[in-house]
Amino acid sequence: MDHFHYRDNVYFAEDVSLEAIAEQVGTPCYVYSRATLERHWRAFDDAFDGYPHTICYAVKANANLAVLNLFARMGSGFDIVSGGELERVLRAGGDPARVVFSGVGKGRDEIERAIAVGIQCFNVESAAELERIESLAAAASRRVRIAVRINPDVDARTHPYISTGLKENKFGIPVDEAVDVYRRAAASAHLEVSGVACHIGSQLTGMAPFEDAFARVLAFVDRLAGAGIELDHLDLGGGLGVRYRDESPPLPRDYTRALVACLERHGCSLPVTIEPGRVICANAGVFLTRVEYLKAGAARRFAVVDGAMNDLLRPALYQAWQEIVPVTIDETLPAYDYDVVGPVCESADFLGKERHLAIAPSALLAVRSAGAYGHVMSSNYNARPRCAEVMVDGDAFHVVRERETFEQLVAGERLLPA
Repeated sequence: MDHFHYRDNVYFAEDVSLEAIAEQVGTPCYVYSRATLERHWRAFDDAFDGYPHTICYAVKANANLAVLNLFARMGSGFDIVSGGELERVLRAGGDPARVVFSGVGKGRDEIERAIAVGIQCFNVESAAELERIESLAAAASRRVRIAVRINPDVDARTHPYISTGLKENKFGIPVDEAVDVYRRAAASAHLEVSGVACHIGSQLTGMAPFEDAFARVLAFVDRLAGAGIELDHLDLGGGLGVRYRDESPPLPRDYTRALVACLERHGCSLPVTIEPGRVICANAGVFLTRVEYLKAGAARRFAVVDGAMNDLLRPALYQAWQEIVPVTIDETLPAYDYDVVGPVCESADFLGKERHLAIAPSALLAVRSAGAYGHVMSSNYNARPRCAEVMVDGDAFHVVRERETFEQLVAGERLLPA
């Protein structure tokens, strides 16, 4: 459930008209609903029914400071994949002791900073990374907690760009090699073996891949126990899908029940960490854009809008479908099939194709399900400043990221000397 709806043919976020936001903030911009973000985070927290767990929000889905601060206030942990994301969590008031650091390419500076602030755990993705963490922990005279991310070779049945659990993917360590990595970590004076981690991909819409991965993780835990290596948690990643169009993904409670049932069948009672991101944020946000021109081509009609692929990349990168609705319904207008396209000089610059819309020039459109992997993936392509972000809270709204100016865009650039 989200908190976007029509009232008298005008689209609202909670109790604020999107027309009012566009008038005051301009377009394009992202609009998030606080009530939806809170509802979706609590849906996971409540779904465990008392089973020991930690929700570590996946920062890469939406890293706005206001969003992170909201989750920090709720007691969330955080899953990060870069030093920049760590700094965002800290700036937003997140507890570093509830931060898990994932990702295949952690740099020296990033690891040193994470050790210095005392993060909860590194999810290690290669033997070489383990060696680097151990060396830097020794240099800092610290003992740091690690989990090894195993690659279970499970087909997530999702887009190949967001599949992470197959043997041909760059993520994790093959199961047959991981036991030796654990042995090395257990023998180190500067490493503390804490858990095992696994993440098989994003936007999963069925439970079978999850259950397959859970079973393989638990079988691996048994192998570790046979080698005398005990754990204090299981990190089972994220990846639960959302409804963009006609998908029917499991609900958080379906997911947690299957997870806990798998643990109980196996006789395992280890605390669980999960790392949802998209499923919390996607349907908590919309992308607002205004029609600049309506154009009739030889084969198609185009609605040329002020938002572009640099603002919302998912349709161009993943051929993703997101619902596009008019902010104001005008029943006097004829409806046509439009390709909703932006001003960037690329044929890939589209937000949606063949959308049946009754619109006029200057009409406002809302691209739904844009709260995850929207602004975080935006760029300055075609020298376009990045757009604003807005958070709605009941009957009020707040600009939580100002629209970038051209001066900010070029602030770090220099001309060659004469």
